[in-house]
Amino acid sequence: MPALGALVAEPLFVLVDSAVVGRLGTPELAGLALASTVLVTLVGLCVFLAYATTASVARSLGAGDRDRALRLGVDGLWLALGIGVVLALTLWMTTPLIVAALGAPEAVVPHAVAYLRWSAPGLPGMLVVLAATGVLRGMLDTRTPLWVAASGAVVNAVLSVALVLGLGMGVAGSGLGTAITQIGMGVVLGVVVVRGARRSGTALRPSGAGVLTGVHTGTPLLVRTLSLRLAILLTIWVAAGLGTVTLAGHQVVNALWGLTAFALDALAIAAQALVGRSLGAGDLTATRTVLRRTLLWGTCAGGVLGVVLGAAGWWIAPLFTTDPEVRRAVALTLLVVAVTLPMAGWVFVLDGVLIGAGDGRYLAVVGMITLVVYAPAALAVRAWADDGVGGLVWLWVAFAGVFMAARALTTGLRARGGRWMVTGG
Repeated sequence: MPALGALVAEPLFVLVDSAVVGRLGTPELAGLALASTVLVTLVGLCVFLAYATTASVARSLGAGDRDRALRLGVDGLWLALGIGVVLALTLWMTTPLIVAALGAPEAVVPHAVAYLRWSAPGLPGMLVVLAATGVLRGMLDTRTPLWVAASGAVVNAVLSVALVLGLGMGVAGSGLGTAITQIGMGVVLGVVVVRGARRSGTALRPSGAGVLTGVHTGTPLLVRTLSLRLAILLTIWVAAGLGTVTLAGHQVVNALWGLTAFALDALAIAAQALVGRSLGAGDLTATRTVLRRTLLWGTCAGGVLGVVLGAAGWWIAPLFTTDPEVRRAVALTLLVVAVTLPMAGWVFVLDGVLIGAGDGRYLAVVGMITLVVYAPAALAVRAWADDGVGGLVWLWVAFAGVFMAARALTTGLRARGGRWMVTGG
């Protein structure tokens, strides 16, 4: 439950920004759709900082080696900080090129550029949040990330309203508020991990071997995540090509999908830590028990969330936009999302189980396979669908239907066997 709270708090950043910026107009909301997708993609590519750390720390603790677990955590923080600085500088310099490459309509371009540039300084903080959260989850401490994430969501909401509407900064104010919040969260969680390391006598200087180990462990997960983010970028490219209404509606649907996905991912986080610890201790019975129970909960939770979204779509859409065409597109597309959420819950849990087991190489390979399966469906939507309701509905049939079904099949086949259950620290 604490993992659920922390994960839900993170996509609230995007939801709050969407609700505030949506009051400025459809081009502004469409610009936020494009920019936030790029930003979330960059952060998402680095999620291995959390996933790899969670699994390795949990395994070390399961094997009784707490010192090694904390050493891995400190090295993970240094790696996150270095990557974050490089990404922030690169994003600041290449923002216009990125927005142009995604094919944004002319009215959308300045808003997308403004959000990306003002939010770029928050990347180092957000990556430190990922690494520190991974350490704490590996130690089965999900409460500290919850409090920090919840506090960050509140701060972000206040800053977004104050900067966008109060000071009249527009989309740029939304990006700045997000950056300030992310830096603050990174500082708080970094201090928590550093204090724990000091109490155990762990050195705070980066270890070259430890950082390289983190890179080696995280590379397959980076490839796996890259396949997911390429699918998301392909989806936003298709939405941008269909027109402003589809793109604006996609931002709302995608934000709600992100909220439900993170909620379902709470079970995947639990599975990561519990599977890592049970395999580290050599307990295969406990590993199978975690697999069965989290799969049941994931599928059922997806069904419940699907019913809620499908039934409430017509009331949710007006919270984000005053455009009647965008509202209609959002409400009808949420019915597609509702039907596919039980399958999504299955997929997210299996991802967590296999990541916790250190089965990153398999996930990397099948991730690219599922991307290849999804691409023709997405390109068909771009070629034949129209802007508006039809375009958005068919786009989400391709993404939430075809893409997620391919992921469900590949991860399900792997979980049926036992090759992923490797024991030891």
